[in-house]
Amino acid sequence: MPRGFAFIVRELKEMLPPTLFFAVGFNLVVLTTQLILDDYRLRFLNFMVATAAALVVGKSVLLANALPFLRHFDRTPLIRPVLFKTAIYFVVVFLVRALEEIAEYLIAGGTAAGIPEYMREHFTWHRFAAIQIWIFVLFLVYVAAAEVNSLFGEGELARAFLTGRSSALKPRPGWDRARPPS
Repeated sequence: MPRGFAFIVRELKEMLPPTLFFAVGFNLVVLTTQLILDDYRLRFLNFMVATAAALVVGKSVLLANALPFLRHFDRTPLIRPVLFKTAIYFVVVFLVRALEEIAEYLIAGGTAAGIPEYMREHFTWHRFAAIQIWIFVLFLVYVAAAEVNSLFGEGELARAFLTGRSSALKPRPGWDRARPPS
């Protein structure tokens, strides 16, 4: 397999889990919001926008994973890497979303000098902030699950949730249920 194709396949495999997770998460937010707003005959976002937002987040996760300092807290108590990575992912997604808004403005014929005015007067900050809050909450869940999966061994979390009965699961060799490995 050519190197370029192998690289693309590897990147797509890395991007798939966060993209699927956030596609489900964002679409649940849209669905519940729509159910509430239907009483008022208002329309909110459609599901395609939420799915496209999940692609932005998946792309942002790939970008953040390339940062060399992302593994800084990997040998500390689990709360530290979860909060640190959540914060990094949150900031990267914030920047990517803001840059995409600016790019759309420029493509639509805006000028670089007009960016501050556009961001101040035409950009919907309340919607942007609401989405960022949900991104933060979803990243907390996603990163916690990814860190627990890494702690137990790649694929062990999926095995525990998706195969057999939980009472039939055997711990990995060397894992003491009373005392986690140091």
